[in-house]
Amino acid sequence: MVEGIVYRYRTGIAWRDLPAVFGPWQTVWTWHHRMATEGIWDRVLAKVIAAADAAGMVDWSISVDSTIARTHQHATNTTRLTGGWIKLHESEARAA
Repeated sequence: MVEGIVYRYRTGIAWRDLPAVFGPWQTVWTWHHRMATEGIWDRVLAKVIAAADAAGMVDWSISVDSTIARTHQHATNTTRLTGGWIKLHESEARAA
């Protein structure tokens, strides 16, 4: 089951496209879902990271990217208020 789950995430395929060698995709998904719900994957990750850190194999550097991607104003999925004035309650209290 674990090999099937790892294969699915490594390749990025849909669960239904999992090769038959791993068994029925529904069974593999059920095991994955159960292990995720019970927190087993989180515990496995913590153990692997702790072991790698103890062996000096983990570099704890952080890389931050400040790239900005501008989009057209109509490319958002938010609603745009049109027409009329909007009264902000917070600004009214500050003005007094």
